[in-house]
Amino acid sequence: MTKHWSNINLSLGANLASSIGKPEQTLLAAISSLEKRGAVIRARSKLYHTPAFPAGNGPDFINAAANCDVMWSPDRTLEVMHEIENEMGRARTQRWGQRTLDIDLISYEQIILPDAQTHARWRALPLAQQMTQTPEILILPHPRMQDRAFVLVPLSEVAADWTHPVLGKTVSEMLDALPQPDRDTVQVAQ
Repeated sequence: MTKHWSNINLSLGANLASSIGKPEQTLLAAISSLEKRGAVIRARSKLYHTPAFPAGNGPDFINAAANCDVMWSPDRTLEVMHEIENEMGRARTQRWGQRTLDIDLISYEQIILPDAQTHARWRALPLAQQMTQTPEILILPHPRMQDRAFVLVPLSEVAADWTHPVLGKTVSEMLDALPQPDRDTVQVAQ
């Protein structure tokens, strides 16, 4: 089987210091680590300061997005992301908890995984269940990307025209659909 390049979008976030340093330094080191493993970084967003989600769930986050080309399968991409998170001291003890690094695979080309029905079920999951349930399989595109300003604001810098294969909206259109107060919480980090 011939390997080929696939385009992916990533969301990165951190709100605790890692062995690398402050969250800002950790995010930049994570992007560098992706490159060292063979990813081609096509674009990286500015760093953004965002409130912890849900509100009051620890220190505020630093978030960013990256658009990359990779020769990895979706599952291998997830493995690489977890390897980098582990190197930066990520402990998976609490869903949506404080963390040294979180890398989310937002999209992989126009692929829907595992299927449209499962994607729709996870996309419609009520917030209370989102906070306690973790999928055991990779779901693409990220089922809640369209609801999160901390994902869409940075992502709009690097992949504004990427179109969601289920919703049929671009990143810019999904961002524009969010309430202005949500968008206003995402500020360029100083």
